[in-house]
Amino acid sequence: MAPRHFAGYLAEVQRRLGEAGERNGGSICAAAGLIADAIEQGRVLYVFGASHAGILTQDLFYRAGGLVPIEPIMPAGLMLNERPITRTSHLERLSGFAELVLRDVPIGKGDVLLVASVSGRNAVAVELCTGAQQRGGKVIALTSVTYSRSVSARGIARLFEVADVVIDLPGIPGDAAIRLDGLEQRVGPTSTPVGTAILQGLMVEVSGRLLERGIEPPVLVSANLDGSDARNQILLDRYRDRLSYIHPPSRAPR
Repeated sequence: MAPRHFAGYLAEVQRRLGEAGERNGGSICAAAGLIADAIEQGRVLYVFGASHAGILTQDLFYRAGGLVPIEPIMPAGLMLNERPITRTSHLERLSGFAELVLRDVPIGKGDVLLVASVSGRNAVAVELCTGAQQRGGKVIALTSVTYSRSVSARGIARLFEVADVVIDLPGIPGDAAIRLDGLEQRVGPTSTPVGTAILQGLMVEVSGRLLERGIEPPVLVSANLDGSDARNQILLDRYRDRLSYIHPPSRAPR
């Protein structure tokens, strides 16, 4: 028996990937320019996504073939290791929570923040965006404009209405895309595979822009290739003071 439902899902993802390329040429160019400028100036790219949107942004840091200067914002309560997981849904709607998050993030003028939010309606993503802008930073949003326009904001606005650059994540409201006979609810969310491809493609574009400027992109090599540790350590040491995920854990006072 051929796995026709599986094939149908892959076909849907491929269709959405095609839409992503058609819709986002200008936005990818603008976003890549901002990120390349920041890296050229010795800055890092801050990235954030709550709950499953965090999968998209967390896939960018400490990644084989990925850029080193990526600083993930992963506040407790909004990541997928939260228990009970339902708490993430409540916290991402909580106005004011983003202000607490930003207290520990040194975003300022010249910095760039990438925020991923599929619906783009929840307070934490929108307020993180506006908070970074108030500090002088620029914000790139990865969000489904179709989804956002089908729902109301849960705060001051929707993400696509406030970000400096908007990368449109193709998909349908509710994210799940496949209808099965006998089941009312659709299955098969597309935001993760399509969103990951968009962001990894953006990082490739940034790397190409840096090369065009005569700058070697700081790209990690897989830790499972022979000789990679020494090469990677040079890059990690270069950014040690700017990336919290490289810092060794501090010792508790005795």
